[in-house]
Amino acid sequence: MISAFGFSQKSKIDLDKIKKEVNDKESIYFYEKMVYKFQGLPKSIDSLEAIHLYYGRNYIPKTISTSDEAFKNLLEDFKLEKYDEAVVKGKHLLSTDPTNLDLLMIMLQCYDRQKDIKNFSHYLSQFQILTRAIISSGDGKSEKSAYLVNSVGDEYILINAIQIPREATRSSKSAKGGMFDIWESNNKKNYIKVIYNGF
Repeated sequence: MISAFGFSQKSKIDLDKIKKEVNDKESIYFYEKMVYKFQGLPKSIDSLEAIHLYYGRNYIPKTISTSDEAFKNLLEDFKLEKYDEAVVKGKHLLSTDPTNLDLLMIMLQCYDRQKDIKNFSHYLSQFQILTRAIISSGDGKSEKSAYLVNSVGDEYILINAIQIPREATRSSKSAKGGMFDIWESNNKKNYIKVIYNGF
């Protein structure tokens, strides 16, 4: 489902600039303005908007964590195959945190199990937009060009997307503003930086 991503030109992510722009009501990258477009017409989002949507999530006041009770309740419904209930809860949580990849992943799985192609396609577009933004953040070949992710959960989504082998070993190293994870397999290393929430 998520392995067929096109690799766009790598961009240097300026988190300070993103923080300023997503909170500036006059900016074309004002978060609420972009979210409206992202939810209604995800295919119209360009690569710079996608980067601001994904990394801008660090600078909005309310996000949903996998440790929140509401998220745990949603996950429980999903595990119990209560897909109708899970979809209702998922939509409610996405209204608060629309660029949450963990939530989008659950919605995709619910609609896949329900064989709801229309909704599956809509959420897949959103999911791919955000994942492409992560892939465009670097090439993973060094600390300087590491992929940047907002959370460990997003890191595992990226690992799947860029197809890091399951047998790869991970080492970690602290860094300014986050933590580097270095994934190594067959003498090849992939650097991923998990950035700390910047709000």
